[in-house]
Amino acid sequence: MTPVEASARSEAEPSPRWLKSYPQNVEWRQKFTPHPLYALLDQAVARFGTNTATNFLGRTMTYSEIGRLVELAAAGLQRLGVRKGTKVGLLLPNSPTFIIYYFATLKAGGIVVNYNPLYTVEELKFQVKDSETEIIVTLDLKLLFDKAEALLKDGVLKQVVVASFASLLPGTKSVLFRLFKGRELAHPMSSPVKDRIVLEGQVLADHGLRTPFPIDPENDIAVLQYTGGTTGTPKGAMLTHANVYINVLQVIDWAPELLDGKEKVMGVLPFFHVFAMTVVMNFGVAKAAEIIIVPRFVLDDALKLINQIRPTVMPGVPTLFNAIMNHPKIKSYDLSSLKFCLSGGAPLPTEVKQRFESLTGCKVVEGYGLSETSPVVTCNPIHGPVKTGMIGIPLPATFVSLRDLDDPDKEVPQGEKGEVCIKGPQVMKGYWKREKETAQIFTSDGFLRTGDVARMDDDGFFAIEDRIKDLIICSGYNVYPRMIEERIYEHPAVEEVTVIGVKDPYRGEAPKAFIKLKAGATATADDIMTYLEKYLSKIELPAAIEFRDSLPKTMIGKLSKKELKQEEALRAEEADKSGSRG
Repeated sequence: MTPVEASARSEAEPSPRWLKSYPQNVEWRQKFTPHPLYALLDQAVARFGTNTATNFLGRTMTYSEIGRLVELAAAGLQRLGVRKGTKVGLLLPNSPTFIIYYFATLKAGGIVVNYNPLYTVEELKFQVKDSETEIIVTLDLKLLFDKAEALLKDGVLKQVVVASFASLLPGTKSVLFRLFKGRELAHPMSSPVKDRIVLEGQVLADHGLRTPFPIDPENDIAVLQYTGGTTGTPKGAMLTHANVYINVLQVIDWAPELLDGKEKVMGVLPFFHVFAMTVVMNFGVAKAAEIIIVPRFVLDDALKLINQIRPTVMPGVPTLFNAIMNHPKIKSYDLSSLKFCLSGGAPLPTEVKQRFESLTGCKVVEGYGLSETSPVVTCNPIHGPVKTGMIGIPLPATFVSLRDLDDPDKEVPQGEKGEVCIKGPQVMKGYWKREKETAQIFTSDGFLRTGDVARMDDDGFFAIEDRIKDLIICSGYNVYPRMIEERIYEHPAVEEVTVIGVKDPYRGEAPKAFIKLKAGATATADDIMTYLEKYLSKIELPAAIEFRDSLPKTMIGKLSKKELKQEEALRAEEADKSGSRG
């Protein structure tokens, strides 16, 4: 296989400014050899088979056990018809089941499609149709199974594989769950669409070996990761085996002091999210680490796990670190085992970083990325100068170029702001079935346009200053105002609506809707919210709704967000002042 060249530009050109700030033990002009993504698991099984791979609510499995289940599941998926390029959806919370079917799908020749379990049936239906997902793997929890069953009933999905949640638990917990929480379990074989439901036992039955499919890592898609892109319309970012595999190696290179087979990774972030997929699950597997799997984040439970199981690595979002620090009994928990925390998804406030490091003795570094880049692009050095408000410097083999806001093929002079454009081995192949959007998001010289506006300082560090795209980052998730607006417009009482992001003390940002009602129509905020709950996930629901007699418009009559953003910024500033006076 041909090595992916580390530098996006020729050696003859001037060295990038960030090299003067590069960690001494990390090589930017790195060369990575692409492999099938499942090679990460194969290497861990071969080298550290007896090591604990997963720790789920007290039940542990070794890498050899996980590897064996992956092989059985891959053969079982092939018996169900999975072939090269078949889309297999994972509608799952964090669990060993997620890891098993993620790698089993890849080994069967299929493409993983990650699904947010919090999505409504309508949102899931769109993604299933768009991605052409044929099989979805889920658990027998009613909260999940009912959605998968609805997709079968609607005829948009061919098959559903249902795994047992209780069987993932340790013996006593499993019995107690069935006894006392049986109402939370579905009964798949009583479903009117049971002919298209396959229980996991049938998939894992040992009926022969899987048929290997040759993988071309640089061209074959491993994961369809859905994102709103620049417009808010969900699009599947085609991440190749090489994209994801190499991004894991790039992150590993950034923290060379972490040892293979010796680390414990805290899996609080949801695996279906591209950040956790790479820096928790795949990173943990690549390091043959013990992955402490948290199916649902509850702060007290997470702190107990850190205290008892002693993780060394914990990727997170700023809201996670903030919540931990502000726990009323935080001093009663020992967090000293943590060595390295990577923060992503949203800007990391300096105060949060400093307080968390002081509390734990752990290094917290902020990174930057997006679904289209598998996702990590830049990161602050673990050791070195701390620069307030910076997203760091590019990872090995990654080139970041700031481009003119009116001409993305033209680089801006040093110190000026420009659109962040990226070239590197982790950059996606394109958007699934969207050639026009793919062409628009790449520059003529092959750089991915992010829609984010940044400056680079004299040391090569980048700072995000603005966004071209209309986007709200809420607890690390991309929330697109346009999607919320379109749903609100469907309410019969609404004439006009504008949604913007406002400051939120817990989530960083949250959506707020400004609504003008039709003449003679009536509706309350509760009416609108009740309507939206059928169509939007909890993270997308407006944190506030404000009714107006009129909404600001541009000179040509287009609804304008600028004035509303200014109003909210002033409101937030006044609230901060009154809070400090108090």
